[in-house]
Amino acid sequence: MYTQALNTRETTTESSPDADRFQARIDAEERIEPNDWMPDAYRRSLVRQISQHAHSEVIGMLPEGNWITRAPSLRRKAALLAKVQDEGGHGLYLYSAAETLGVTREELQDQLLTGRARYSSIFNYPTLTWADIGTIGWLVDGAAIMNQIPLCRCSYGPYARAMIRVCREESFHQRQGFEIVLTLCRGTPEQKAMAQDALNRWWWPCLTMFGPPDTDSQHSDTSMQWKIKRFTNDALRQKFVDATVPQGHFLGLTFPDPDLHLDEATGHWQFGAIDWAEFRAVLAGNGPCNRERLEARRKAHDEGAWVRDAALAYAAKQRNAA
Repeated sequence: MYTQALNTRETTTESSPDADRFQARIDAEERIEPNDWMPDAYRRSLVRQISQHAHSEVIGMLPEGNWITRAPSLRRKAALLAKVQDEGGHGLYLYSAAETLGVTREELQDQLLTGRARYSSIFNYPTLTWADIGTIGWLVDGAAIMNQIPLCRCSYGPYARAMIRVCREESFHQRQGFEIVLTLCRGTPEQKAMAQDALNRWWWPCLTMFGPPDTDSQHSDTSMQWKIKRFTNDALRQKFVDATVPQGHFLGLTFPDPDLHLDEATGHWQFGAIDWAEFRAVLAGNGPCNRERLEARRKAHDEGAWVRDAALAYAAKQRNAA
């Protein structure tokens, strides 16, 4: 869902026959598998991106899980519960993909819980009303789909294959969110106002999900050379805006951007300046819910220790019995 890890500096200085053959395979659109030779920088870049993606799926369960017991109907509760369960499954797929690169799940969890690993900044914003749940599905999952569909063609095989199922489920989540917002917009004036308020609060953070502008992206060229990443941050952001603005107009909502307009010459929706200072502050741990999210994850990890211990003891017993 979330590829902000690609905006961390990575350099590659490897030059050898192996590195040349590796790049030739990438250029030929061949998939790289776990036992294949790969540059250390490629491996590090993948571990960072896949683990951040996995962390984002797991942390992303928190703002939505907060509304399962407060959803307005049994149907909404069941659908939201299924969605949160899907997100947990996505995290498991992705942790498994990262493990094929030689890193253990315990290492990845330790990096998250100690604050050394990042997750998508979007999950550091609170869900204040039921409309936020619909807006997350419509906008956050919609932005994730723009990021993730190209990852189905990622050069690393396990990651690309995991993304096929993830994208199918995220597409359903996006439609589910849009349907919630549509229902609110067709409801009472108070319900539509709630949907408008949610859009006002989530629109700009969603635009930052694609990472900083291309002029500031630190190693996008390398990621694209290796075909981990297929499109630049700005290209994906523009694609998202072009797809989403007509949907918002159909809903009868107003985007919180006075500079938003359709450029007749290009056919693209032009939008105003993004507040990158806020983005950097949230990434640095100063968002509205940064501390709350990590504290909840640490609590869940500590309280689940007995389950992990029991599973390990059972596995050891089965090995000894064999």
